[in-house]
Amino acid sequence: MAKKYFGTDGIRGKVGEYPITADFMLKLGWATGRVFAREGSGFVLVGKDTRISGYMFESALEAGLSAAGVDTRMLGPMPTPGIAYLTRTLRARAGIVISASHNPYYDNGIKFFSVDGAKLPDEVEHQIEQYLDAPITTVESAKLGKVKRISDAAGRYIEFCKATVPPHLDFKGMRIVIDCANGATYHIAPHVFSEVGAEVVTIGAEPDGLNINDECGATKPEYLAAKVLEYRADLGIALDGDGDRVIMIDHKGEIVDGDELIYIIAKSRLDEGKLLGPVVGTLMSNLGMEHALNALNLQLLRAKVGDRYVMEMLTENNGMLGGEGSGHIICLDKTTTGDGIVAALQVLAEMQRTGKSLHDLKSGMKKYPQVLVNVRTEKKVKIEEIDSIKKAVEAVEKKLGDKGRVLLRSSGTEPLVRVMVEGVDEDDVTRYANQLAADVKKAIAA
Repeated sequence: MAKKYFGTDGIRGKVGEYPITADFMLKLGWATGRVFAREGSGFVLVGKDTRISGYMFESALEAGLSAAGVDTRMLGPMPTPGIAYLTRTLRARAGIVISASHNPYYDNGIKFFSVDGAKLPDEVEHQIEQYLDAPITTVESAKLGKVKRISDAAGRYIEFCKATVPPHLDFKGMRIVIDCANGATYHIAPHVFSEVGAEVVTIGAEPDGLNINDECGATKPEYLAAKVLEYRADLGIALDGDGDRVIMIDHKGEIVDGDELIYIIAKSRLDEGKLLGPVVGTLMSNLGMEHALNALNLQLLRAKVGDRYVMEMLTENNGMLGGEGSGHIICLDKTTTGDGIVAALQVLAEMQRTGKSLHDLKSGMKKYPQVLVNVRTEKKVKIEEIDSIKKAVEAVEKKLGDKGRVLLRSSGTEPLVRVMVEGVDEDDVTRYANQLAADVKKAIAA
């Protein structure tokens, strides 16, 4: 059954536009409380990133949960994977994340984690939606939920991150520039990497509620690349606003994306005899990663775009490593969800283990030119039902033959159609992608 409010990654949209409003968040808190109150006593964690609307929404959620008779533990600004970790280790009934991840400050959203630190199952999201369409009620005063703040949340998560690499590894002598995207990792990431011995230069760590992801972080790694060269650093680490994505920069200022990082971690686990199951990417994963993994006799499975689907495929196939080119990387041998800090630590550990630079480690994978063009729409459209778009795609696929791919998909979080073309020749790929984007825009307008 289709969901009314939940998308592929929770509920997300523009602040002030339904459902990203204070009254809806009050109702969402109550609906969530009603679902989890049925499971007995306990509490729900609520954390957020640094965008200004987080203050409004955490208060609304807190009120709704209290009305449903559920206790709340407030975390304040915390990375999404940190909230997943704390939900699991504090034995909370659920974790609620107030974040729009890599989106600008004027967007916001809600994500949930279950007691085991994983995304909520579909059936639980359906149960929450049923309550969202019911009248709100309040438990008697003696049963109202109480609220406390967890003061040591950041320290707990910092220690967890450090524990994902062997304690004997010494990162002294390594200079790292970290871009926190003015987001939820601003008070976490610098401590993690300095406490494992690295010399840390921090940028993008002065959030003001409005500058999250603003020309910085994993969605704009060019800023970090310039800083890596300026500080003559060994590498750079760019996180996104909620800390579940990572893009890295090598000492030459070259961007190392999620596909390349997955390849590096996969080869590291393989060399150490610790890799289990296939590697899982998505329909957008670069063909070069697939070929590089095949050369190691490793299988790449492609899930639908979204870390939720990567996780599902990993679970179904007993895998432990997967992710997306955008920087969502899931290391199930270390944690339960995509974690930018943890993934970066695994790459640093491989650098120390092999004595190789990040530039050298990524050289085993040759990326195919891949061009992505976003076509903005007024509303979501079913592109697979438009004949003119089908014909345009078929024409490009015929030109590429077996040396490239075409992928069109509607975004799960924004009113966009994403047009991707991949092939050997960058000029051809760019031309085909732009032409397809124009064809899609014309077809949708018609």
